Amino acid sequence: MSDTLYHPTTSEIAAQRKELAPKIHEAFEDFSRAVFADGALPQKTKQLIAVAVAHVTQCPYCIKGHTKLARRTGASPEEIMEAVWVAAEMRAGGAYAHATLALHALNGADARD
Repeated sequence: MSDTLYHPTTSEIAAQRKELAPKIHEAFEDFSRAVFADGALPQKTKQLIAVAVAHVTQCPYCIKGHTKLARRTGASPEEIMEAVWVAAEMRAGGAYAHATLALHALNGADARD
């Protein structure tokens, strides 16, 4: 991560975030714990999903954090890399699917047809 664009997360920054909106911070942490708890999907699967989504949203903090959490929940490096490739395919797939809009425009049709 670039020091100029993505500053490292520090305990001071985390404390300030909590201090400035404590109730919302607590609610978010409770929500996060509930989302990533074992349920219909095990924690490992949820963390692999999070790794993939983090790559699509391109959040460097999420990529780093959820990759580490995926490892802690038992995901192998190979599983993590496959999750990244799924994200890459989905991102590319969106561009591929939306080519329909460009082709309609090129053919003189309304893009909403």
